[in-house]
Amino acid sequence: MNFREDFLQLVWKYQYFDRKNLLTVDGQHLQILNVGFHNKGEGPDFRDASLVLDGVTLHGHVEVHRLASEWKQHAHGGDPAYNSVILHVVWENDKVVYRNDGTPMPTLELKGKIFLEIWRNYENLLDFKSDLPCAHAMKSVPEIIRFSALEKALVERLLEKSKLILSILDQTKGDWEETAYRWLFTCFGFKINSTPMSELAALVPYKTLQKHRTQVSALEAMLLGQAGLLPEKSDEPYAQHLIREYDFYQKKFSWVQKLSRQQWSFMGARPTNFPTLRIAQLAAILSQAPNLLQSVMEDRREFSAFKKLLQVKPSDYWQHHYNFGKPAEKTASRGISGQTLELLIINFVIPLWFAYGRYFEQSEWQERCFDLMQTIPAENNFIIRKYEEKAWKAENAFDSQGMIGLYRSYCQPQKCLNCKIGQSLLKGQSK
Repeated sequence: MNFREDFLQLVWKYQYFDRKNLLTVDGQHLQILNVGFHNKGEGPDFRDASLVLDGVTLHGHVEVHRLASEWKQHAHGGDPAYNSVILHVVWENDKVVYRNDGTPMPTLELKGKIFLEIWRNYENLLDFKSDLPCAHAMKSVPEIIRFSALEKALVERLLEKSKLILSILDQTKGDWEETAYRWLFTCFGFKINSTPMSELAALVPYKTLQKHRTQVSALEAMLLGQAGLLPEKSDEPYAQHLIREYDFYQKKFSWVQKLSRQQWSFMGARPTNFPTLRIAQLAAILSQAPNLLQSVMEDRREFSAFKKLLQVKPSDYWQHHYNFGKPAEKTASRGISGQTLELLIINFVIPLWFAYGRYFEQSEWQERCFDLMQTIPAENNFIIRKYEEKAWKAENAFDSQGMIGLYRSYCQPQKCLNCKIGQSLLKGQSK
């Protein structure tokens, strides 16, 4: 059996098998009225199906396995969630299985019934040894189907990010300004330091920083001190100043909890992405942002105000340093680069808009997300390059974000048969 259970689920879902004179393994006449709704969560594979067994109409769930014996292996017989299963669909009926009440489970065996072309397409067009299983056949997939797959993966990606934002909103008791602040910190971690950045924002509330925003050094002292990134002692006058400032604010706000240096990743990060420099950049940005949320939500087209806000230079010290101690060999503004700015619009602004639209049930915000993404250049990372090598080029951020979602949610975990591209290849010309 060189196939997976999700293949049989798709065969059942789209009825890719001979349905003439169907019989269960114990000889009952079977007529399928409704295959049910494909369940991707816990419980039976298909919910609310309808069928007729020997003239009796039944309504309930359908469970799919490669072997009938997997029913017992998965302990479905003792799980109340499976009491309403009305049909067990299997490749091979290797064992009689029973319901909780001791009656045999009606079982449909698909062995010998699946359309030959479906088998051939599955074996020839999906290479599960490849990180892009459908890559060698992707050119044969109509462009509209590929676009549809991208769009679906993009929406799912935005939904996942919006769940994170709405979770932060719940933690902040509905404070959208504080939520935007915490989400900005999470995004400024650029994956490698997103978790400690998120924790740092929770330790130093936005309202606290707003009260001292006219002094950039005060913001740096509070943030770098609570991050655990200030040196214990230093010969540098500016570092000494920040240590004294942090000591003052730590006592003023009775801070007893802070992060440790061990929680931050410097190894594997480019100097421009060191958490010390990123926090200094955030301090400069927040010193210019009396209303962070307003700057994001009101500037919907050109992003001139938002771009100006993010491109503010950090304090003089950080224009010559990436970390405390040794000055950098080359001096620079240390401001946000154009490419980083685009990434922040993709990862900070757009998910925030999407979450805001979901929360207030205003679909126009979500439409703005899609419109804006088509005006931003595509990202260039290893995932996008994988698709480009297979002659599928990302034209803009809509495409590249869709490809990232497609790769992480479908290609990498090999859920090809839940993807519209994989389904298209499997179906071929079959009816």
